[in-house]
Amino acid sequence: MTTNPGTTTVAVAAARPEFAKAAPKAFRALIAFDAAAREGLDPALVELIQIRASHLNHCAYCLHMHTDDARKAGESEDRLHLVAVWREARHFFTEREQAALALTDAVTLVAGAGVPDDVHTEAAARFDERELSQILALICTINTWNRVALATGKVAGTDER
Repeated sequence: MTTNPGTTTVAVAAARPEFAKAAPKAFRALIAFDAAAREGLDPALVELIQIRASHLNHCAYCLHMHTDDARKAGESEDRLHLVAVWREARHFFTEREQAALALTDAVTLVAGAGVPDDVHTEAAARFDERELSQILALICTINTWNRVALATGKVAGTDER
């Protein structure tokens, strides 16, 4: 490539893949995993977990989608605004929700300190083994969705569901 003096060369980014179209089997498997993870869990808790992980992962696309879903399900604006700082606003969240949010933080940020025993113990005290496993699966799915959305350049507010 040659350039003339005084001109600027601009790199053009390659188009991001349409994950659902380019990898339909993987997309369908992730949809199925997500549906299985949610099964039997309180829908409000599901949204709080997804919102918190999306905050931590800086995924505006998923954050917008899940705050909209939470509003449609009747979640209050106060709680939606305070999920990001839930530790400083514990009185807005039940003990079960706090345990689930702490587990979401630990699993989402697992590379930092793993999942501390006290976080797991508190969650295990609030949820039975099936619920705890469902929550773990849900945390895994939202973290995967966040990574897919970020890697494929999804834009907040363009959800086509």
